Amino acid sequence: MNGATAAGRAPATLDHAGIAARVPHSGAMCLLDRLLRWDAGAIECSISGHADARHPLRDRGADGRAAGNDHGRGHGNDNDRDLGLPASAAIEYAAQAMALHAALAAGAGAPPTPGFLASARGVQLHVRRLDTAKGPLSLLAERLAGDERQAMYRFALRDADGGALAEGRATVVLNSPLPAPAAPQGPGPR
Repeated sequence: MNGATAAGRAPATLDHAGIAARVPHSGAMCLLDRLLRWDAGAIECSISGHADARHPLRDRGADGRAAGNDHGRGHGNDNDRDLGLPASAAIEYAAQAMALHAALAAGAGAPPTPGFLASARGVQLHVRRLDTAKGPLSLLAERLAGDERQAMYRFALRDADGGALAEGRATVVLNSPLPAPAAPQGPGPR
């Protein structure tokens, strides 16, 4: 990958705030911390918030509370287990990297590209949880095919030592936000 190839259109690297300004994810749901490099064919980002107990994709258990948050009551049931950040969250990391790649390819000043994840195929999860992986994590997404309406990528999420955490392929549909649900039709209240 050569950041200089893209330097005329958009920055070669970005911090979290720069990423958040270019993707349709906001607040805690903007999960990428740093753009390391990119070109027309691929993007690489780093992730350091995967171990944060407040991560928005963290599995809080059956009762919805953060693991171990029994407020001193000492209950030791399965609902208090730390289920952590499931490895399937790698798909969301990949989707956000793909959204950032589309925004960077569109050029500087382009608004975030609306779209949605249409499919994930051949996904292999090499671990159960991501929050226990040595960070920062590295996400590489390589564009395999596509146009301005859709794109297919191959992605790989690795730990700080280069160990494989998850990999697969994903297709995104761009510039096509999901329509709002239609209002129910039929007789009104009686």
